[in-house]
Amino acid sequence: MAAAPFVAQDLLRKVSRSFYLTIAILPGSIQKQIRLAYLLARASDTIADTRLIRAERRHEVLLQLRDRIRAACEGRASAPLEFGDLAQAREAISGEGTPAERALLGSIDKLLTALRDFDVEDRSRIRKLLDTITRGQETDLVRLSPAPGMIAAFETDGELDAYTYDVAGCVGEFWTEMCRAHVVSGAALDDPSLMERGVRFGKGLQLVNILRDIPKDLRRGRCYIPRERLSNQGLEPAGLLERSAMERFRPIYSAYLGQAEDHLAAGWQYTVAMPFRCVRVRLACAWPLLIGARTLRLLRFGNVLDDRKGMKISRTEIRRLLLRSALLYPNPAAWDRLFDIARKGRTGSGSPGRMGL
Repeated sequence: MAAAPFVAQDLLRKVSRSFYLTIAILPGSIQKQIRLAYLLARASDTIADTRLIRAERRHEVLLQLRDRIRAACEGRASAPLEFGDLAQAREAISGEGTPAERALLGSIDKLLTALRDFDVEDRSRIRKLLDTITRGQETDLVRLSPAPGMIAAFETDGELDAYTYDVAGCVGEFWTEMCRAHVVSGAALDDPSLMERGVRFGKGLQLVNILRDIPKDLRRGRCYIPRERLSNQGLEPAGLLERSAMERFRPIYSAYLGQAEDHLAAGWQYTVAMPFRCVRVRLACAWPLLIGARTLRLLRFGNVLDDRKGMKISRTEIRRLLLRSALLYPNPAAWDRLFDIARKGRTGSGSPGRMGL
């Protein structure tokens, strides 16, 4: 993979500090493929989310990127991606994103060149993954891009579930396929159960993001909480812009928090089902799950509609979670309890508490 290690590693460290650690600990046999797939997914998300460019134009460029990813996965050369007026995207992102995202857009052709160097089977897996993810991003652009001053929303739980699969559940499938092909090819595992739990793993992480980011999404004109759920409590999407709506919203919100926790618990079952010798894979799975579980516990005791308050766990606590998981790994019984500790607290009471070492 000529030049790919520098391009991919450096970009990943800049665009995602937390996921960089997850990928960095993976075995070398799957690290390059997952890293490159993540960066291409992040690039497509950057295109889809650049608000200063009209949605129709973003959709057009997203489809162009998808076509070029398919060409690369089929081993075909393609013309460089022409941003056209999305050359403005780098300037637009400078106001709403980061320099790293501008660098990522500028590196797409290098990433596509690196993609062609993988074997046929891995390219096929990456193509399937990115086809599905960009389909979910199309949902944001086509169905959840409202007229100015309006808020677009999903109508049903089925639509929300399909979306969480498209943008994250499919990652669990891809991860499982990569591990099966390159890490645990000979292990005796329950593949259907592993795949189902892998999908729920991804859905759970995405649902945590949705439940944490409600005010930010509302300001962007998007409501991922279905109208049918809101209407049962006499609410409309616009009503969630009021902090005082939390009392009526709480039953709906608590139900979704419970659903997210159940998905993450399935993800933990997925993690412990991996052979114990697969230390790197198990830790890479455990870290986002522990962070997600701890985030859910924080969300249960706050008003998510009050965007004046941060609803993220601190970097210090993240470091504690990661360090604790590594130190306890030689003790399987203690390690297996880490998820319950993260979601319930050390006392198991469910109230917020410190997560000491």
